[in-house]
Amino acid sequence: MKHLILIGACYLDTILSVPHCPEEDEKLRASSLCIRRGGNCPNSLEVLQQLVQPQQDAVRMYLISPLPSKLSPATQRIKASFGESSPVSLEHSLYRETHTEAASSYIIRSEQTGSRTLVNYNDLPEMTIGEFQAVVRKFSPDDETWWHFEGRIPHTTLECVRTLRDKLPNAQISVEVEKPGRDGLRALAAEANVVFYSKSWAESSGHGSAESCLMSEKQRKASLAFCTWGAGGAAMCQFPKQQVVHCPVESRAKSVTVVE
Repeated sequence: MKHLILIGACYLDTILSVPHCPEEDEKLRASSLCIRRGGNCPNSLEVLQQLVQPQQDAVRMYLISPLPSKLSPATQRIKASFGESSPVSLEHSLYRETHTEAASSYIIRSEQTGSRTLVNYNDLPEMTIGEFQAVVRKFSPDDETWWHFEGRIPHTTLECVRTLRDKLPNAQISVEVEKPGRDGLRALAAEANVVFYSKSWAESSGHGSAESCLMSEKQRKASLAFCTWGAGGAAMCQFPKQQVVHCPVESRAKSVTVVE
């Protein structure tokens, strides 16, 4: 049995579609409203559960995320969003029993330009190293595990990675290096087996292309690194050969817009 564990925030997104982005103090009627589950790791699991055949691939998938009380409507909505037959388990998630609201994003989407204006709110306490260590103890060194970290709290995440190296030395570890200016992400990338860089982080670090980011950043333990570049596609670098492969965006639909 293979275990794929993703660690990151889980949001409830409220999306308002409006004719145009409102000015300050402007009153505007939305044309539609949609509430859906969001967050990098939950979104990745949404895609993965469509690719994995539970009976054939023997893969168990887990989301580790701070969530409100188990019985809160927000948590029940998040659980239901994966579907009744979903292979994604929330058994290792961290339930904050004194909280009833999930981490939330409020998104204003302009129909005029396609832009999205986001306001986030998250009152849930972040995962602690002690909580993570308790989860790690539920797995055996003989288990085949892959741990993926969003990279939200780099210093805590680095301690989590060190815990895995000590307790589960055969575990594969991947991390996201996404938000510009977040201290500690380079140190985190240096300890991972697989690294995912974002375009915004790469540009803020002075890189003009995905390939430049992959060749310039130092990954001490990585065998693979990826960098997404929006409409410019994405690139992958294999180490130690430093062989770079670029994948352009290919679309058969004329109306598809790439979201960066």
